[in-house]
Parts: sequence; structure tokens; C-alpha cells
Amino acid sequence: MYVNPMLTHLLIKNFALVDHLELELKGGMTVVSGETGAGKSIMLDALGLTLGDRADSDTVREGEERAEIAATFDLTNIPEARAWLVDNDLDQEGECQIRRLVTREGRSRSYINGQPAPLNQLKEFGQFLVDIHGQHEHQRLLHRDYHRVLLDDYAQQRSLSDKVRQQYNRWQKLDSSLKKLTEDSAEKTARTQLLSYQLDELDQLGLQSDELDALEQEQKLLENAGQLLQTGHQVMQIMSEHDEHNCVSLLNQSQHLLQQINRHAPALSQVSEMLANAQILIDEAAHELRAYLDRVELSPERLNEVEERLTIIYDVARKHRVQPEQLIELHTQLQEEMLSLHQSDEALDQLHQEVTQARQEYIKLAEELSNARKDKALDLAHAVDEQLHSLGMLDAKFTAQLTPLDESKWNGNGIEEVEFLIAANRGQTARPLAKVASGGELSRISLAIQVITAQTSSTPTLVFDEVDVGIGGAIAEVVGKLLRQLGEKTQILCVTHQPQVASQGHQHLFVSKKSVKDKTHTQISHLDENSRLQEVARMLGGIQLTDATLLHAKEMLRH
Repeated sequence: MYVNPMLTHLLIKNFALVDHLELELKGGMTVVSGETGAGKSIMLDALGLTLGDRADSDTVREGEERAEIAATFDLTNIPEARAWLVDNDLDQEGECQIRRLVTREGRSRSYINGQPAPLNQLKEFGQFLVDIHGQHEHQRLLHRDYHRVLLDDYAQQRSLSDKVRQQYNRWQKLDSSLKKLTEDSAEKTARTQLLSYQLDELDQLGLQSDELDALEQEQKLLENAGQLLQTGHQVMQIMSEHDEHNCVSLLNQSQHLLQQINRHAPALSQVSEMLANAQILIDEAAHELRAYLDRVELSPERLNEVEERLTIIYDVARKHRVQPEQLIELHTQLQEEMLSLHQSDEALDQLHQEVTQARQEYIKLAEELSNARKDKALDLAHAVDEQLHSLGMLDAKFTAQLTPLDESKWNGNGIEEVEFLIAANRGQTARPLAKVASGGELSRISLAIQVITAQTSSTPTLVFDEVDVGIGGAIAEVVGKLLRQLGEKTQILCVTHQPQVASQGHQHLFVSKKSVKDKTHTQISHLDENSRLQEVARMLGGIQLTDATLLHAKEMLRH
């Protein structure tokens, strides 16, 4: 009995050689086979597009304007995927559909549950759904970075590995900021010294608001005090203080004369009122002028004090290259800058602490990841060895080697380097996989590692695209049984050309192509029991089927 399918439906339109194809997929192990050149990997390529693979115009079927691929998933048993959809506001009840459209010009649009989604979202979401092991997987094994990924997946530490990377990036970002601030410290010190000197000078000046205007007005008054007093007293004489001929006396005489003729000319009474008002105004003007003149004094000493104060103010303004009336504003600005520099010192101290904390947190997470890797490295080596022995490499010895890194080489992947080593024969020294001479050995090593790491994969759908290249016979049968065992607990899609592998599937898809009106069409169909017997026999013996190949195929299909 196998689990329910996660990938339940696949729709392909105008993609490569496919004009229209709909597939209902089941759980367990589904094998895909077909004639050479029929396009067995088209279904997997289409699935890859829905998971964020790059698309180009060659993707679109010739003569059509756009290709469309839609994959439907049952997320009932994938809580991480459901949580991701909720976090990204893409959740909906029931199944989840990913849809990708690619135009003839190579542009594409992507949707998750009908909502537009960028490629980075497809890739991020796809990690919860499908893991594709390609036919060139062994080439990836030549790169040490991939060894670390496989070990972390086997140890089920992908989440911790992501945390280590994120914390390393945070540490480095903070450290970079700290270095920049530290490099600027010399310049900041010089600026602080200059500001301190300038503020001391402005503090000593002590210029008050409106003081400059008051001083300038007082200076003008003191400079012209003599003339003001002389002229002012002359005016006072004219208005009221001259013994005979002053304005007040003349107005009194005028009013007296008018009173003598008012009884003969009543209309002149208004003139008398006007003269009376004029006298009142003259009295008030005289009072104001007298009060002003009382405040004016001839004081060369005070004039000298005012001019000295103004000279100091003007000199300081010239020194700071501002207008005198801008000195108070400049003082405020320099005080704010000095405060900011003092705050930056505090920020520098705070940043020092944050960098230290970030480093300590990185080390804590990296050591936790390192311990998990060490714990699982031996388990992985033992499991791979067993698989290699079952695949005919009886004396092979696999090692997942962890080499601690100097602190200067710590990185987002942790504090050690992971590398897979192999000793293919007894007595040989373990060497990096990149130095394994035999392509066949490398293919079997790759397959063993993939099968083992897949067993601990949290991804519910695993795809194997011709990973059995370079093997055959009894070894291929072992591979088929291994994949079938995986299919008992997760959904397996396997493209194969090996009958020993194909015969182990829980169901079988057949890829064929035909030409209609000068166009080639690829089709994928579910094989019933009889058709499957025919296909396994074809894979065994070629196009011409014999009783022997049919009998052999029948034996292979018995589980």
C-alpha cells in the first residue's frame, strides 16, 4: 500500500512537442518509458517550469503563440506548504494549483492559486513540493558545495542550515557597518575637535537674540547724538520754549483774536476748535521730543563700547563665513552636529556589542549544525556503503568528510567544509568523487547517494530522470526495488529505459510520438496490465517481441 499522491494533475499545452496533454497522477512509484526520441523527459521539463525553471521561446510548440503548464497538488499532508501559502496570502481551500504561461517571445507569467507570483516565489514554494534528481545528477556530485546540501538534507537540517546562512549574513552586514564607522573615526575626531573650538568661541561670544539689531541702532544714535540734541532743542524752541515767538504762543494769540470776532462771525467757531486741537498736538509733540532728548546723551565711552562689541561680532561672523545675523543659527547647528557625533560614539559602542552578539549567535548555530552533520555523516556513509554493495561495488568505502575551517574562512554554510570521498576498491585511499575515473562507478555512487538522501527527504514528490544510466541487469533490478520501496512512503516519478526498473513501478506511463500533417505530436498514456507487459517486453528485446521476452517480462512484473 502506498500513500496518496501529492502531485495529482498535470496539464500541458503547446509545450515542446506536446499540443495538449492532461495526466491524472497517482501515489507510489510511477515509471515513465518510451522509444528513444519520443520525449520521455518532456513531462518532467514541464513540471520543472512550474517550479521556477527558466523558460525561453523554444519552450513554445512551433506554430503556437504560448505554452501553458498547470500542476495541481494535494497539500493535505504538507503542513509546511500550507503555512507558506498562508504567510504569502496565497492560501485557498482544497488543492493548490501552480500555473505557468510562456509566450513565443520568451516572456512568462506565473500564478499560484490564481494569484500572480514571481519566479522566486515559485522556487521557494516548490521546495516543499517536488525534488528532481536529474540524469546528470552525478555531475553535480563533482562539486563539493552539493555534498554539503545532500548531507544537510539527509540530516534533516535544511531549516538550521538556512538559519546559519541568515545569521552569517546578518553578522557580516553588521561587521561591515562597524568597519565603516571605525574607518571614519579619524575624520570624526578631527571634526569633533574643530566643532569644540568653534562652539567655545561662539559660547564666549554669547550673542543674544535681537542683540545685534539693538547694538546697531544704539551705535547710530550715539554717532549722531550731538546733531540730534542741537536740532531737537531748536525744534523745542520753535514749538514751545522761545520767549515770544513759539508755536504755542502764536496759537494762543490766534485763538484770542478769533474770540473777538466770533460774535460777528459764528461760522468761525470751527476754526477756533481746529486751533485748539493744533495746540494740543503741539503740546504732545513737545512732550515726546523732550522725553527723547532726555534719553540722548553724548557718551564717547559708550559709543566705543558698542563699536568694540560690534567689531567682535563682525569678526566672528567673518571667521565662520556667515552673515552676523546668522551667528545664532550657526551656533544651534554646530551644537546639534556635536550632539550627533556624541550619539554616533554611543551608536559605535552599541554596534560593537551587536557585532559581538551576532558572531556569538552565528557560532552557536554553526556549531549546532556542525554537530548534526557529524552525527549523520557516519550514518550516511554506512547507508551509502550498503547501497553501493547492493549495486555491485562490494569493496567500496564511502566517507562524508568534515574539515574544520579557519575562522577567516567561516561562511554562510558553516564552520567546516563537507566533501564526499570514495575508495572504490579494497586497499585504496579514499579520494574525492571528482577523481573517480570510472563513469559507471560514478553513476552508481550518485544513484546510491540519491536513494539514501531521498529516504530522509521531507519533499513529498521525488522525481528521478534516467538516474539508472550506466547500469543494467541485476544492478538495475536492485535500483528498481529501491525506488519501489521509496514509493511506499512518498510519490515517485521515474523516467527510465531499464526494464528491470520499469517493472517495479506501481503504475506505468508510456511516451510516444506520431506525425500528423507534417507535425510531430508527443503523447503520454497510462498503460493497462496487458500494454505494460508489451512495453516491458519491448524494453527487454526491442521492437520484435518473442514469447521468450514476453515470458521474461511477465516474470518481472510479478511482485
